[in-house]
Amino acid sequence: MSKEAIIYPGSTIGILGSGQLGRMLAIAARRLGYRVHTYSPESDTPTGQVADKEIVGSYDDLDAVRAFASGVSVVTFEFENVPFAAAQAAAERAPVRPGGMVLHTTQDRLRERGFLVQAGLPHAPFVPVNSLEELKSGLEKIGSPAILKTSGFGYDGKGQWRIDATSELDDIWKSAEGQPLILESRIDFEHELSVIGVRGVDGQFSHYGPILNMHKSGILDISVASPVNLPTSLQTEAVEMARFVMESLDAVGVLCVEMFLNQDETLIINELAPRTHNSGHYSIDACITDQFEQHLRAVCGLPLGSTEMIWPAAAMANLLGDLWSARSGPNWLTCLKAPTVKLHLYGKTEARIGRKMGHITALSDTPEEAERIARSMRASLLIDIPPSPEELEPEIRLMTP
Repeated sequence: MSKEAIIYPGSTIGILGSGQLGRMLAIAARRLGYRVHTYSPESDTPTGQVADKEIVGSYDDLDAVRAFASGVSVVTFEFENVPFAAAQAAAERAPVRPGGMVLHTTQDRLRERGFLVQAGLPHAPFVPVNSLEELKSGLEKIGSPAILKTSGFGYDGKGQWRIDATSELDDIWKSAEGQPLILESRIDFEHELSVIGVRGVDGQFSHYGPILNMHKSGILDISVASPVNLPTSLQTEAVEMARFVMESLDAVGVLCVEMFLNQDETLIINELAPRTHNSGHYSIDACITDQFEQHLRAVCGLPLGSTEMIWPAAAMANLLGDLWSARSGPNWLTCLKAPTVKLHLYGKTEARIGRKMGHITALSDTPEEAERIARSMRASLLIDIPPSPEELEPEIRLMTP
């Protein structure tokens, strides 16, 4: 790799997207001395709050995307729902990493499944669905229970319907009609795992090992890294699967491979995410090089850092908008007092049910204890804070010592 291919600190990183992943990417970029510009349709975003420049524009405004890319040294993504055309437009002005074709493949489930089939990688049985008749015949083919999903632009369980009986099909089709769909067999898995891999411009590969994930209502709830107590052979297989995916896609940067571990101890791929991933947030506090810095190193052509854990075990718990239902909001003091718990908030101004507002990371000597602490600390956030004297009625306040 030539020196010209390296994007040195002091340059400007362009991020398409402006959510919490972009925020943490921008924070890592600032530590390394880079400037950050972000582009998205919204203002006062989690990324924009810490970027040098927040540019508001539509992803469909290709001239605006080109202008954005002209002002940066490299363009990357913080989520995969950026239109392929926008990635192509940006590539006319600056390197785009990972490349637009990686985005194009992974942002649509049918294209992603086609890649897995062509690459010979294990996956759940599936059929494309474009009509009620195809839905009925598809269910006969793969059996129930099954999951009907929108082909594109789905995340955190959105755009998904579980099917247990044929009697449900008419109502489900009415809810989903008009969108390209994919019907998949529901896997009776033992564990959900993810492997976060990273690949440099020169092909160097690194990884964070298998991470154990637990979901609730389709949203990631808890991730545990230890590494996971899995047989060494399965851990090696999972990592090699991630390596093969990245090499086959010629992906540069961080890419997460979400997997199911079946009851028979076999692995199948569920989804690919060509970006930093929620399950890797623990790495900010528990690893020598976190996933965000690692992504920057990769897309800038720098040497990859060590992914070694500096704590024996870590667990990450998502904080959703549900926690803000308490009268005074979450009681941050409870976890801030804990010596091995780290609080991360994303700067979002509106808390909504199911919306990711932040996370906590618990560090410990064992994965079991790390998970216990993470769950306990999150539960403690719901302990209501007593009202201050200023919040009380005047006559009551006078009686307060």
